[in-house]
Amino acid sequence: MTAAALLLSALAGLCAAFALLYALARRIDNYGIVDIAWSYAFALLAVFYAVAGPGWPPRRALIATLAALWSARLGTHLYRRVMGHHPVEDGRYVQLRQDWAGRFAAKMFGFFQLQAASVVLLGAAFLAACLNPAPQWPALEFAGSALWLLALGGEALADAQLAAFKRDSANRGRVCDAGLWRCSRHPNYFFEWLIWVAFFVFALGSPHGWVGAVGPVSILYLLLRVTGIPLTEAQALRSKGDAYRRYQQTTSAFLPWFPKKS
Repeated sequence: MTAAALLLSALAGLCAAFALLYALARRIDNYGIVDIAWSYAFALLAVFYAVAGPGWPPRRALIATLAALWSARLGTHLYRRVMGHHPVEDGRYVQLRQDWAGRFAAKMFGFFQLQAASVVLLGAAFLAACLNPAPQWPALEFAGSALWLLALGGEALADAQLAAFKRDSANRGRVCDAGLWRCSRHPNYFFEWLIWVAFFVFALGSPHGWVGAVGPVSILYLLLRVTGIPLTEAQALRSKGDAYRRYQQTTSAFLPWFPKKS
């Protein structure tokens, strides 16, 4: 299949899948499931490109494996958090119910479709790699794989530290400032962004791999300005108040760094 055919097929399939997901979200009245689906969708996209793409098979297999492992870990982590023993809708979507009151259903459907389109857009690095027919491993692909390993480990560690903090009933109402969370208010977001940098570096080993820059650039913008840190911190301020304000004053928002003295 050509690059255009791969893109259009992927977009059509994901838009249809997210339309069905929207119907399910309405039925269970929990729109937080879109985060889970968004995470898992990258595995489906990468595997589709790897199977249908015309590039060198070992490269297609490697990029699909890296994407699928990251996607499965993140998606499963979110599934446990959103759909655990006591499913609770993420506070961001609770707030959107209020912000979009009156046109909530239509706007949320559009939001789900945008999530489908974003998967295809952000997956440009996967496509570039799966189109590359060269039977060799450029140094950039080794570098990207090494960075991916570091980022995945960091993200998993940050998630595990936060989960352990929340499991301790003595920490109820407190702000997690242990481990990686002592150096960054959002270390999970930082390492998530680093994952996308790794995919971009990997893609640079292929012709037109520069298109993979859309991943880290878009994710950084979303994390810093849109659905990541702004909404997460707004919810934290509503739930933890002054304790979180003090945390903001001493701890880097994104890049891990030494905490300031309060």
